[in-house]
Amino acid sequence: MAGAEEYLGKALAVAHQAAETQLGAIRVAAGLVADALAGGKRFWVFGTGHSHALAEEVYGRAGGLADVRAILEPGLMLHEGLQKSSLLERLPGLASVLLEINQLESGDVVLIASNSGRNAVPVEFALGARERGAQVIALTSMAHSSSTTSRAPSGQRLFETADVVIDNCGVPGDAMITVPNTPEPTGATSTMIGAMLLQALTVEVVTRLSDRGQTPNVLRSLNV
Repeated sequence: MAGAEEYLGKALAVAHQAAETQLGAIRVAAGLVADALAGGKRFWVFGTGHSHALAEEVYGRAGGLADVRAILEPGLMLHEGLQKSSLLERLPGLASVLLEINQLESGDVVLIASNSGRNAVPVEFALGARERGAQVIALTSMAHSSSTTSRAPSGQRLFETADVVIDNCGVPGDAMITVPNTPEPTGATSTMIGAMLLQALTVEVVTRLSDRGQTPNVLRSLNV
């Protein structure tokens, strides 16, 4: 087995592992989000680099919650340049600016996606959110994050700052396929697994709100 076939097989194995091991964390996280929304508080999502795609995965998405606040800072995304995004997500102090602009409050919940969980912005955003009384859900790779050091001044990694940790079950470095005569592995899984886990979280939140007798504010596709 090689090439695309090998990737699909290994990626599906990671998906099964994540589904089997992360359901408990998803249920805990969904409880936090459902409590916040039922209490008139807000659900925020944030990610830097490629992880910003996971914030967009649950923002303005058909079948998703309408009551989602996505923090999509252009400089931390990729369309202004890979080097710029990579440097900015390591910049201490930038998270405090984003927190001030977006005005997270006590009782809010924020989900922060970061595969490595080591850079200053996601770590400081989590710490700042908790200082303001918000609860933090981390979506990260425990294998990667626990095997590396933090770039944040606090010395902490994202999973060490969160109330709930959802593990994408990926390998250190994200890419998992070794190809002969190729110096680096290929075939990342963090986005595909992250999207699956976040959709599961969304369904669980909607179900919990419905079980409380509420009508969840779910978006309908504009193309239907």
